Amino acid sequence: MKTKSLLFLFIMLSLMAFSQTKANPDDAAIRKSLTYFVNSIQSKQIDQAVSGIYPKFFTIVSKEQMTQILNMTYNNPFMKIEVEDLKFGNIEKPELITGEYFSITPYFLKLKCNVSSLNDDMKKKMNGALTAKYGANNVKYVASEGSYLINAAMKACAVSKDKKTWKFVILEKEYKKELVKILPKKILDKF
Repeated sequence: MKTKSLLFLFIMLSLMAFSQTKANPDDAAIRKSLTYFVNSIQSKQIDQAVSGIYPKFFTIVSKEQMTQILNMTYNNPFMKIEVEDLKFGNIEKPELITGEYFSITPYFLKLKCNVSSLNDDMKKKMNGALTAKYGANNVKYVASEGSYLINAAMKACAVSKDKKTWKFVILEKEYKKELVKILPKKILDKF
């Protein structure tokens, strides 16, 4: 009797452990595509990064404008930004809406922003902007390096027609009005 009870307990614990670690089968493809996007930015392959953006996004911001924005941000000689780490949160199971799959994808970036070439006034403005965007607890200035270390909690919407190739829209509350034009309401209501 004791052996049967222990066997039953072992099986139940194994099933519970399996059910908690069972990942959404689309996680790997979404992670791979978002990692490729972030690595493209990190390696300054801006055209490659732009190819990872959801095509409908270019009805809001043109492809050329997006390329310029990314170049000004990541190829800026006065302010060097490096992606030091990328981690993922719990990726939502993709949902089919009007012929496309949508998945909210939380991720976390550790960024290093070297501002040593900026004057003190610009550094103060940068500090204010970074603190406003990411929160005071997530922005640290390292004076010896002239750099900000930023822990950025982000969200993206992964979109795919075939669940193999995923494109992304970065979800930021200040752009929600524009995103209404390209993302389903059901998705927008989630962030």
